[in-house]
Amino acid sequence: MTTPINPNISNMEGDLAIPRRNGEPVFDAPWEARAFGMAVVLNEKGIYPWRDFSQRLSAEIAEAERHDHDSTYYEHWYAALERLAKASGLVTQEEVDQRTAEYASGMYDEHHDHDHDHHHG
Repeated sequence: MTTPINPNISNMEGDLAIPRRNGEPVFDAPWEARAFGMAVVLNEKGIYPWRDFSQRLSAEIAEAERHDHDSTYYEHWYAALERLAKASGLVTQEEVDQRTAEYASGMYDEHHDHDHDHHHG
């Protein structure tokens, strides 16, 4: 059973529409699902209204198209999330850089998510 997504998020259209397969959001990599979840949670906590995020996402997509960048939907999503988080004072550039380096190094690969599930005793 999945939690229903906020209608503001699930009803985005056009370039902003979430990639779907059989009606469900589809992610090509674990980090995409995490970026998606972060944006949803921060919105639910009232850090920003969803229209701020969707406007930022739209701007990121338009910017990439202007420069003919071959980037993916969730790369735009992450860039929008990063800018909003910094604008809201949630994170600093240093934190973003550190986290980006951790992702790039594979520290958060899906293979490591379950390493600590085994409890002895």
